[in-house]
Amino acid sequence: MNPQAQSPQAPLQPAMPAPAPVQGGLFRPMIAVFVALSLVTGLLYPGVITGIAKAVFPHQAGGSLIGKDGKTVGSELIGQPFSDPGYFWGRLSATAPMPFNASASAGSNLGPNNAALTDAARARIEALRAAEPGNAAPVPVDLVTASGSGLDPHISPAAAGYQSARVARARGIPLEQVRQLIAANTDVPLLAVLGDPGVNVLKLNLALDGVAPIR
Repeated sequence: MNPQAQSPQAPLQPAMPAPAPVQGGLFRPMIAVFVALSLVTGLLYPGVITGIAKAVFPHQAGGSLIGKDGKTVGSELIGQPFSDPGYFWGRLSATAPMPFNASASAGSNLGPNNAALTDAARARIEALRAAEPGNAAPVPVDLVTASGSGLDPHISPAAAGYQSARVARARGIPLEQVRQLIAANTDVPLLAVLGDPGVNVLKLNLALDGVAPIR
């Protein structure tokens, strides 16, 4: 029996290449999306969030500024340098060209084996000992080190306690009164679990000035 003859298949036609997109047709939508997103994310969203913040948290949205006698003297969020024995001293700061420069927040980037880091800690210990020669207690570590931002406004309650006798003596007020001021200016951790208690140095020193100004 003869095999059935198969009909010949038509030759495959080569696929036609897809037409190239018209670049001019994409330009206008691209610009429109860019402008719309810029307005929404650059103006509308920040404006709405800032308005809500000022309405709900006006003090924090304004920079948490601290005033005295009608003048702004600082912020709760940025430390200040103190060296007078009658004031509590804060942490060291590695910002340039001056300590606690909010426009140049930075750490020292010095490693633990760097001699400059050791020298800075040693110099701070010597300054603390010179301000209170009779204090032989160990110096809390936060008094001889800088924070990563260089702007930390807080010290630990232990660091405040280390300096309390010196400040009380310089101010001529009872030590217990100084301890009460420390407690009143200690920020507690958020929800009592996030972070550690911290004493705001600027607020504490301003409270001291209100009770017993340095003569």
